[in-house]
Amino acid sequence: MSATPKKNRAARRILATAAGLATAGAMVAALPAGADDRGRPAGNHGRTVDVQLLSFNDLHGNLEPPAGSSGQVTRTHPDGTTTKIDAGGVEYLATHLREARKGNRYSVTAAAGDMIGGSPLLSGLFHDEPTIEALNKLKLDVSSVGNHEFDEGAKELARMQDGGCHPTAGCFEEGKTFRGAKFPYLAANVTDEKTGKPILDPYFIWERGGVKIGFIGVTLEGTANIVTAEGVKGLKFGDEVETINKYTKVLERKGVKSVVALIHEGGAPASSSYNYDCDSPGAGDGISGPIVDIAKNLSPQVDALVTGHTHQAYVCTIPDPAGKPRMVTSAASFGKLYTDTTLTYDRRTKDIVRTSVESANYVVSRDVPKAADMTSLIGRWNTLAAPIANKPQGFISADINGRGSTAYEKPLGDLIADAQLAGLAPADKGGARIALMNPGGIRADLVYKASGSEGDGVVTYGEAFTVQPFTNMMNVVDLTGAQLIAALQQQVSGSNEASPKILQVSRGFTYTLDMTKTGAARIDVASVKLDGEPLDPAKTYRVAMNEFLAGGGDGFPALAQGRNKLVGASDLDLFNAYLAANSSAGAPIAPPAADRITVIK
Repeated sequence: MSATPKKNRAARRILATAAGLATAGAMVAALPAGADDRGRPAGNHGRTVDVQLLSFNDLHGNLEPPAGSSGQVTRTHPDGTTTKIDAGGVEYLATHLREARKGNRYSVTAAAGDMIGGSPLLSGLFHDEPTIEALNKLKLDVSSVGNHEFDEGAKELARMQDGGCHPTAGCFEEGKTFRGAKFPYLAANVTDEKTGKPILDPYFIWERGGVKIGFIGVTLEGTANIVTAEGVKGLKFGDEVETINKYTKVLERKGVKSVVALIHEGGAPASSSYNYDCDSPGAGDGISGPIVDIAKNLSPQVDALVTGHTHQAYVCTIPDPAGKPRMVTSAASFGKLYTDTTLTYDRRTKDIVRTSVESANYVVSRDVPKAADMTSLIGRWNTLAAPIANKPQGFISADINGRGSTAYEKPLGDLIADAQLAGLAPADKGGARIALMNPGGIRADLVYKASGSEGDGVVTYGEAFTVQPFTNMMNVVDLTGAQLIAALQQQVSGSNEASPKILQVSRGFTYTLDMTKTGAARIDVASVKLDGEPLDPAKTYRVAMNEFLAGGGDGFPALAQGRNKLVGASDLDLFNAYLAANSSAGAPIAPPAADRITVIK
């Protein structure tokens, strides 16, 4: 078993900055006789009770260990060196969570959204029923919804909650009806446009032995901008802060003074290491992004924030409106980490003693025994998926990184864009000259090592599906050069300025991205070329992209201005066709050079 990482210093900083507290006494109290193996008190100690909050986020149906760099986390050692650790897989997550719960009478497990959606074939092929079943076995107590919970619309999300067979695919296992989630999905800020009421429960009260903690769950206000229009039809997404503050007051009126917010919105720490201290030198100094402003404006009555969406790992304290430090956590993605937070509950005040809150992220390492019930679950669904999943599609000579790449231009992004251009360039297919791919639609890496018995370098249908699981239909539209340049500028300005969304581009399309500048000025307009010729603002170009981008998704309103739309095959079909036509066992596809976008930092 991997060594237990040191506690994040955020916990100590809360103790140290709490004015008027006897910190020495508090530190002594943190190590009573009978403390657990991490040096924390377990169970009931008179007036106060330590509640263990285990949390994770952005699982995205990754039941099997994520392959390649998508399945690794980075640990920074005291000497500054780093180590990559293979992590994730529900067989291991179950073992780690069950071990962590031992000795903790008061333990609650919560998630911050995107448990489903964008899932590998093992879950996605069955509309994520396997993932909900796994989460039930993990004894998840509560989760907020995320944007991907809406990929198939509100009715399908309701089915995930309540159960029942899929309306068109039916029941996947003979004699079995899907039973739905045993945990409540919370959607406090997602309301029906007609009634104004939340489509699911806004909050959940966890209670054990007289201890009550309220959980309020929200997704990001901008969900409608990053989900297909059909998925969010008839829904309204409210402001995160206003919604949580509203329901905090509702919980207070019910006598619940301890509140945890589950927020599917997040931030970006200055380091990608899961054990980075983002409170150095001051509280929250090492983190940026939307969650910072949210945290600073949420009611001081909220005791902790469990967050997600950005797929980053952090354990930070960010001051609340009263200036007091408050814990904000995120456990990366794909089940590679889990967060263990201690909430000290005062039985007299019925509130959390915020100065005693401590938290740390732990690696879901793969050097522990697999949970037998999860192995059985995976085997059962894999048997059903095998006839489709194991079909070879093509060949690669080495890993082609997509989700696991931190670069703006990803090798797998280039390959996908090239596949889309190749499939849609013929005159009768749309006549495309350029293809654009959104980076968030690339859900994994293509990994050289065999995932099963297919052999190294063979890309199976299951692996290709894991990379592009949404089966978006492709569109080819007319855009002027000026509209294309506007789209490039929207990558790094407006809603995308704080967290750029760099479109992946097909061969022949080149430009310079200058990140030393700000906003739209980051795009060197004079450098934008197609096949070596400067892009003409007045000229019309046929451009291929998936239907999500063609609708202006991900903050690209310029792309929604396209005219003369032709609907083509799905992105996955084009990708598989390209692999088949352009690779063989003797001539596999090599990783693209990723040299189309020149980046100045």
